[in-house]
Amino acid sequence: MDQTTPVSMKRVRLELARDHDHPVGSRSHGYDFIAPIDDSGHISVDDWKRARDRCRVKRFCEGEPDEVGHIIRKPGGSWAFHYDIHGSAESDEGGYRFDQHSFKPGEYVSIREHDGELRTFKVMSVVELD
Repeated sequence: MDQTTPVSMKRVRLELARDHDHPVGSRSHGYDFIAPIDDSGHISVDDWKRARDRCRVKRFCEGEPDEVGHIIRKPGGSWAFHYDIHGSAESDEGGYRFDQHSFKPGEYVSIREHDGELRTFKVMSVVELD
């Protein structure tokens, strides 16, 4: 793909999967993000580099204000959510093996949240953006 070809972006919705505190999961705790997801369900590194300013995330959790930020690539190749309000790398939420896990409906991914807890989220939807 050359540099003039538009980057295809997708909106991904993650919701908290069931755990000991949420036996049926939680629709009110999760993430909506926009990223270049390829046909295998992975974030395309090359397309992310070309469209990183469009790779946005919104964290939502009942009882807390929404947080808005960007999808970033950390040294070593891991992915994280960086929130504009926090500004420091220490508050980034790291995706556990985001480079290996597939963003397809029904799949599961893990994120280390601000409180240091690693939580599992279910991919609820992946929608092509125009």
